[in-house]
Amino acid sequence: MSTTELKLTNLEAMGEAAECLRTLAHPHRLRMVQMLLQGDFPVGDLAEACGLPSAMASEHLRLMQRCGFLTSEKDGRKVFYRVAEPHLKNILKCIEERFGAGASSK
Repeated sequence: MSTTELKLTNLEAMGEAAECLRTLAHPHRLRMVQMLLQGDFPVGDLAEACGLPSAMASEHLRLMQRCGFLTSEKDGRKVFYRVAEPHLKNILKCIEERFGAGASSK
Protein backbone atom coordinates (compact mmCIF):
# COMPACT_ATOMS: atom_id res chain seq x y z
CA MET A 1 0.00 0.00 0.00
CA SER A 2 1.43 3.37 -0.93
CA THR A 3 1.24 6.41 1.34
CA THR A 4 -1.18 8.07 -1.08
CA GLU A 5 -3.72 5.31 -0.33
CA LEU A 6 -3.44 5.59 3.46
CA LYS A 7 -5.97 7.55 5.49
CA LEU A 8 -3.79 9.96 7.45
CA THR A 9 -4.68 12.82 9.76
CA ASN A 10 -2.79 16.02 8.96
CA LEU A 11 0.31 16.70 11.06
CA GLU A 12 -1.07 19.91 12.55
CA ALA A 13 -4.01 17.98 14.01
CA MET A 14 -1.64 15.24 15.21
CA GLY A 15 0.45 17.91 16.93
CA GLU A 16 -2.63 19.18 18.74
CA ALA A 17 -3.52 15.60 19.72
CA ALA A 18 0.01 14.99 21.02
CA GLU A 19 -0.14 18.15 23.14
CA CYS A 20 -3.44 17.10 24.71
CA LEU A 21 -2.16 13.57 25.33
CA ARG A 22 0.92 15.02 27.04
CA THR A 23 -1.42 16.99 29.31
CA LEU A 24 -3.37 13.84 30.14
CA ALA A 25 -0.23 11.72 30.67
CA HIS A 26 0.04 12.15 34.43
CA PRO A 27 -1.14 9.69 37.10
CA HIS A 28 -3.04 12.30 39.13
CA ARG A 29 -4.77 13.68 36.05
CA LEU A 30 -5.75 10.21 34.89
CA ARG A 31 -7.17 9.45 38.36
CA MET A 32 -9.17 12.69 38.27
CA VAL A 33 -10.56 11.92 34.82
CA GLN A 34 -11.43 8.40 36.00
CA MET A 35 -13.43 9.92 38.85
CA LEU A 36 -15.04 12.61 36.71
CA LEU A 37 -16.26 10.02 34.21
CA GLN A 38 -18.36 8.69 37.10
CA GLY A 39 -19.77 12.04 38.25
CA ASP A 40 -19.09 15.70 39.02
CA PHE A 41 -16.70 16.37 41.89
CA PRO A 42 -15.41 19.43 43.72
CA VAL A 43 -11.68 20.17 43.76
CA GLY A 44 -11.34 19.02 47.38
CA ASP A 45 -12.64 15.51 46.66
CA LEU A 46 -10.40 15.15 43.62
CA ALA A 47 -7.40 16.42 45.60
CA GLU A 48 -8.09 13.99 48.44
CA ALA A 49 -8.39 11.00 46.08
CA CYS A 50 -4.94 11.87 44.69
CA GLY A 51 -3.33 12.77 48.01
CA LEU A 52 -2.68 16.32 46.81
CA PRO A 53 -3.17 19.78 48.27
CA SER A 54 -6.22 21.49 46.72
CA ALA A 55 -4.06 24.17 45.05
CA MET A 56 -2.03 21.54 43.20
CA ALA A 57 -5.17 19.63 42.18
CA SER A 58 -6.64 22.90 40.89
CA GLU A 59 -3.59 23.42 38.68
CA HIS A 60 -3.93 19.91 37.21
CA LEU A 61 -7.63 20.56 36.57
CA ARG A 62 -6.92 23.93 34.93
CA LEU A 63 -4.45 22.30 32.53
CA MET A 64 -7.03 19.71 31.50
CA GLN A 65 -9.68 22.41 31.17
CA ARG A 66 -7.41 24.42 28.85
CA CYS A 67 -7.14 21.36 26.60
CA GLY A 68 -10.94 21.15 26.45
CA PHE A 69 -11.18 17.94 28.46
CA LEU A 70 -13.11 19.46 31.39
CA THR A 71 -15.52 22.23 32.30
CA SER A 72 -16.11 23.73 35.72
CA GLU A 73 -19.00 25.32 37.55
CA LYS A 74 -18.93 27.26 40.77
CA ASP A 75 -21.48 26.41 43.45
CA GLY A 76 -21.03 28.71 46.41
CA ARG A 77 -17.41 28.38 47.49
CA LYS A 78 -16.87 25.04 45.73
CA VAL A 79 -15.81 24.53 42.13
CA PHE A 80 -17.17 21.36 40.54
CA TYR A 81 -15.56 19.80 37.49
CA ARG A 82 -17.09 17.59 34.83
CA VAL A 83 -15.89 15.89 31.67
CA ALA A 84 -16.47 17.97 28.53
CA GLU A 85 -14.72 15.68 26.03
CA PRO A 86 -16.75 12.50 25.41
CA HIS A 87 -13.75 10.69 23.88
CA LEU A 88 -12.05 10.60 27.29
CA LYS A 89 -14.26 7.63 28.11
CA ASN A 90 -12.63 5.62 25.28
CA ILE A 91 -9.11 6.67 26.27
CA LEU A 92 -9.68 5.67 29.90
CA LYS A 93 -11.28 2.40 28.83
CA CYS A 94 -8.09 1.48 26.93
CA ILE A 95 -5.95 2.44 29.95
CA GLU A 96 -8.12 0.51 32.41
CA GLU A 97 -8.20 -2.59 30.20
CA ARG A 98 -4.42 -2.55 29.83
CA PHE A 99 -3.33 -1.33 33.28
CA GLY A 100 -6.40 -1.70 35.53
CA ALA A 101 -6.77 -3.98 38.54
CA GLY A 102 -7.89 -6.91 36.39
CA ALA A 103 -5.13 -6.52 33.78
CA SER A 104 -2.09 -8.75 33.88
CA SER A 105 1.14 -6.78 34.06
CA LYS A 106 3.76 -7.45 31.45
